[in-house]
Amino acid sequence: MNIENQITTLVENIKEDYLRWTSRNYTKELSEINENMIAEFNEKISWNEGSKYIKIITNGSVWGFVVAVNNDKKFKYGDILKAAGWNAPARNAARGNVFEDYDIQWTGPNYLR
Repeated sequence: MNIENQITTLVENIKEDYLRWTSRNYTKELSEINENMIAEFNEKISWNEGSKYIKIITNGSVWGFVVAVNNDKKFKYGDILKAAGWNAPARNAARGNVFEDYDIQWTGPNYLR
């Protein structure tokens, strides 16, 4: 299981959701300002791999974390976690898994239902 490919897909899904939101669900023609906002958002999204988690960063804020180890006591490899702060995820519940189905928005991982 290649987590880097899944993180790349997750980042592309975040970008796509931002485009969908900016274009009002693809019903609004994009202005030059909208296009610039989308380009800036896409340029400023990145991810950093730590010892236990991969941190997804959007425009200087933490979007969320992905579990990058197989030996976590509570979560599976690839679980998506909401950010509790800059350096740590909220460890109350996974919001999905990058190897399975997940529900996200450009603003962060959605709660499980």
